[in-house]
Parts: sequence; C-alpha cells; structure tokens
Amino acid sequence: MSSTTIFSASRIHPDFEPGSALGEGSAVAVTDGYIVGIGPLSELQAQFGGEDDVAVDTTFADKVVVPGFVEAHAHSIAGGLWNFTYCGFFDRTDPSGRTWTGCKSVDDVIRRLQEAEAALEDPDVPLLAWGLDPIYLTSERVVAIHLDQVSATRPIFVFHASLHLATVNTALMNAENITSETLVEGVARDAAGEPNGELQEPAAMSLATGAFREMLMGIGRAEGLWNWARLARNAGVTTMSDLGTSPVTDERHIARWREAVDDPAFPTRVSVFHNQRSDGGVLDEVIPLIQSLADTSSPKLRFGHVKLVLDGSIQGFTARLRFPYHELPEDAAENGLWLLPPEQVVDIFGAFHRAGITVHAHCNGDETTELFLEAVAAVYATDPPTGQRHCVQHSQLSTPEQYATMAGFGLSANVFSNHTFYWGDQHRDITVGPERAAGMNAARTALDAGVQLSMHSDAPVTPIGPLHVAWCAVNRRTATDQVLGAEEAITVGEALAAVTVGAAYQLHLDDEVGTLEVGKRADFAVLDADPLEVDPMELKDVGVWGTVLGGVAQPAELS
Repeated sequence: MSSTTIFSASRIHPDFEPGSALGEGSAVAVTDGYIVGIGPLSELQAQFGGEDDVAVDTTFADKVVVPGFVEAHAHSIAGGLWNFTYCGFFDRTDPSGRTWTGCKSVDDVIRRLQEAEAALEDPDVPLLAWGLDPIYLTSERVVAIHLDQVSATRPIFVFHASLHLATVNTALMNAENITSETLVEGVARDAAGEPNGELQEPAAMSLATGAFREMLMGIGRAEGLWNWARLARNAGVTTMSDLGTSPVTDERHIARWREAVDDPAFPTRVSVFHNQRSDGGVLDEVIPLIQSLADTSSPKLRFGHVKLVLDGSIQGFTARLRFPYHELPEDAAENGLWLLPPEQVVDIFGAFHRAGITVHAHCNGDETTELFLEAVAAVYATDPPTGQRHCVQHSQLSTPEQYATMAGFGLSANVFSNHTFYWGDQHRDITVGPERAAGMNAARTALDAGVQLSMHSDAPVTPIGPLHVAWCAVNRRTATDQVLGAEEAITVGEALAAVTVGAAYQLHLDDEVGTLEVGKRADFAVLDADPLEVDPMELKDVGVWGTVLGGVAQPAELS
C-alpha cells in the first residue's frame, strides 16, 4: 500500500505565473513521489485522513515552499573543477559549503598558484587551475610570463572563468611544441608573433594536450557529477541540465551518467545534451544514437536534445558581434571566432530539426544570433516545426528585431542575466560600450515580444544560484552597484517563473516539473523567506533550506 506524506509550510507558491489560477496553500500531499493535493493543511488532513498510512511532516512549518528551480544551462564540470585550484576574482562556495576567497589581483593569482604548486610532490604533474578572469585583474592580459613566476619547469594550465580560454606557461608551450609556427586559430601572440600563452577556444586549448586531457579527465569523474548535484541542491535546484559538456557518443560517459543520476541518493534530475561540434560527415550516425538514447531515458536522467556552440565569449573577445564589434581600440577592426563553420549551420540544424530533435544554439554575439535565425528561416521554409523547442542560448546581445523574429518562429531564449552583475561594468567600459551593455540580456524586450523565457547561471562560469539569476534580471545591478539598462528589468514573479516553468518548458519537462500541481512530480525548493514578499534587492539573499525531490527531503550542506 502506498503511503502519503503531507508537508506543511508557512506558505506554498505553486507557481509564479501572473494571474495564475493555481492559488496558494499551506500544505502539499505527496504519494509515490507525485503531488496528490495542495491546499490548507486542515483540508488535506480531511481528504487523506481516512487512509491507513498518512503522515504529516512539519519540518517546513516555518518555511516557504516553491517549485523546485530548474537550471536550463549549466555544465557538470562545475562539480569536477573543484578537484583543482580556484583562482577566480569573486568569492566562491564549494560543494561542501566552504567559501574560497577570490583573487583580486594578478599577485593574488600568482600566490594562490604558488601555494598549489608547492603542495605537488611529483615534478612532472601539471598544475591545473580554473576561474581566471583577466578582465578584472589588469589592463594587460594574464599570459605566460605571469605563470612563469609560479614555475619555469612544471606545465601550468589555467582555465578562464568563461571556459572559452586558458592561459599556460612557457614550460607547457615548450613541452607541447606551441611555437610561432603553430597555425591553429586562437593561439594569441605577442608583438613579435610568438605565442604569449593565451589559448582561445577548444582548438587552441587542445594544443595543451597532456594538461588539458588531465583536466578533462579530472572533471569527468563520477565524484564531480555528485558535487555538481550537491551545488544545485544547495541552491534549491531540483532539475539540472548538462548543456553539451561533451558528445553523447562516448559509452563510458553515458555509463557514468546512468550510474550517478539513477542512484536514488543523487539529489537532482538531469537533462544531458549532446554537443555537436561540426557535421564531421557523421550526422547520419549521431542522430539515430541520440534518438535511441532518448528512448532509454529514466525519470531522473533524460537524453535527446542537442547543443550547437556557434561563437565564443564576449569578455574573452571571441564572441561574434555585429559592427562595431568589440570596443577595445586595438580590436576595433576585429571580430571573434566562429566555433562552428557558418556554412554548416543550416545543414546541421536542418538535419536535427527534421529528425524531431530540439536544438539549443549558443549565441553570445548578435551576429551569431542573426546567423542562427537565418538558418532557422531557411529550414522552416521547407520543414515547419513539429513540436521541437529550439532555443537561443545566452542571447546576450540579441536585438529587439531579433526577439521579434524569435517570437515569430516560436523560438525560446535562455538569457544569461548573471552577466549584468559579474561583467556588466566591463561590458559597459571595455567590451561593447554603454549603449549596447545597457541592452544586454534583454529579458523585458524578450517577454514583451512574446518570446518564451528562461534564465541561467552557465555554471561554472557563474555559480549555480537561481535566486541570484532572478535578482540580476529584476535589479540589473553591476558588481559596483550601478544600474545597467533599467528599462530591461522584469518583475520578481516574471524572473522566478523564468527559472522554474520557463526553464522546464525549454527542457520539455513542463508536464512534470516547474510548477506544483496535482499529478506533477513532488519537486520543491524550500526557502527561509517568501521571495515575493522580500525587498527585491534582497531576493538573492533568501536562504535555501534545501529541496524535496520526488517527495524525499534533500537538506542543503552549508557551512
């Protein structure tokens, strides 16, 4: 016989949609992992009180229960990177709840790396680190000559915060034969034409063969998947997405996912995207594989969607922007990098679309958004959509005209609102200028155009934290507390809807999660205060007790 648990709370918000008919309550009844009732505690006790096995759980009696947050753009490496040295600018909390102080200067970075290097006993082991954000540290780029101060003999590989670049030292370049004759696009050079240690985008980073491979192996271990889920649980997230960390053609990769996520103790659901890097002449093989994987999805682990990475990072100066490109004088006539050959986009998108597969396209720059919209128009001219939920990911510089086109095509947008806080000052002053920076991550324009909206952290680029993501979209504050583009602000309810049902929609999971309704999965976020009642400036600071996943409480680990 199934048992029913009635969770009582000070308040329950079933959803955040304006004018919602779902109402509110003070209790939710759960049977076999599904919601079977929401309403006043007394009514649910009367409704289910005649059953033999009914329990009232008062753990959340002074808490606020809301739909479990849904992170529709993150990367599982956010857990595994904690195997290596963090040297980012902002303070960061690890999966155990410990906070690591940010490195506020180049000297801080060097000292952090020197401490890590001194702890390595094997002289042949590379020093691996992550989170470097040069745009915050100096008017110059952090390059090999800086890392050479840490070691002249040990290879050093430091992932940037954007994940689109890395900096390496001279010892690594010597070991991997990265020289002036290396012709791979993305190898940055000094005035004499020599590689300076900055490797931009995957093709260039892959030249750091040994260190890059070791880092990828380290972040791909099962322990990293668990740490990633713990970070999510600590932030109130019950459904995560791994947006194209790697192709799903690796059977060992898939086996790790199944072993971890389908463990009853794993604290989140996960949607894993395939990362299609180029056509490679193998689409006829990849598409059936993705379709067959989708058929083997479980209640906690889903396959079947595809990510296309079209350009790079705005703050890394590798995104593709329409004229006037980036603002730096020395880069005024240059643009970023195409990470997928533009001439392939129509064919690749069209192949997945015709197969019924949803495609999410990474589009940081407005030129990239335009390319993707042109591809959609070309494909839809002969093959209209049949239920796919194609999405423009990041959508950072998308224009009002582009949002109108998205709405006409039925595309959704997953906006990277955290950029307003983490890099808003730099975008205004360094990368794209005040006018374009004010219109970045234009959630108000997207909603007013009728585009279905979600917002994301892109972890580990920024920390997993839907309340912070929502706070950014509501308040539009930079790290120096300046308002950037106030006209693009949205309401608290709209922002919370974006990180719940909006994100669930983009993952094709809105029939299961994203709102608290009878028949949906019992996935909740449990908060210390009502996010609709606090001052909007305090939204990011609302405490998270933890989550409930399928009716099972998942308390956060917070130091």
